[in-house]
Amino acid sequence: MDEAGLPGLYESQWYGWFAPKDTPGNVIVRLNAAVMNALAAPAVRQRLADIACEIPPPEEQTPKPSARCRKPDIEKWWPIVKQANIKAR
Repeated sequence: MDEAGLPGLYESQWYGWFAPKDTPGNVIVRLNAAVMNALAAPAVRQRLADIACEIPPPEEQTPKPSARCRKPDIEKWWPIVKQANIKAR
């Protein structure tokens, strides 16, 4: 990004599933189990490997580790989003 004229802009990608904040815990558990089951399927793992996506180990595929992973991005980008007055649709 330095060469493109955006020095200091270093970013990585990650993917996750989100639910409304008032989603019951038992629903989150069921959804998370379904996602983990899908990520364990050989065909899914191969397809993600084919497109260079890394699958975190199972112990990192739950809400708390995912939140820790997102925290630095939120701390970095939230002030910029607020200052730019960016709103979700």
